[in-house]
Amino acid sequence: MIKIEDIQNYGKEHLESVAASATNVQSGVQAIATAYGDYAKKSFEDTKSFVEKLSGVKSLDKALEAQSEFLRTSYETFVAESQKIAGLYGDCAKQAFKPYEGLVAKFAPATASH
Repeated sequence: MIKIEDIQNYGKEHLESVAASATNVQSGVQAIATAYGDYAKKSFEDTKSFVEKLSGVKSLDKALEAQSEFLRTSYETFVAESQKIAGLYGDCAKQAFKPYEGLVAKFAPATASH
């Protein structure tokens, strides 16, 4: 039998979990936004550097070499930053649901025994 105190405690714990989850999600979203901003800034700087380098090239061979180098480094940076950002999304999701683990574990045995 469930007591009124248990329901009140559950409500209080649930409210605290929601508050903790919101704080965790906010931190995660800020980290993701910062990572996107850093990637955009680096991408812009790399493109600017490439255009400057390309404008000083005198031969087709050197232009193709510069373009190949730019494409290779751009791809490598994209892959690395995408993995980093995907990891941040995963961490954010884990942190968002972490406060609920205790509540689920607390009530799971009670519901399983009925």
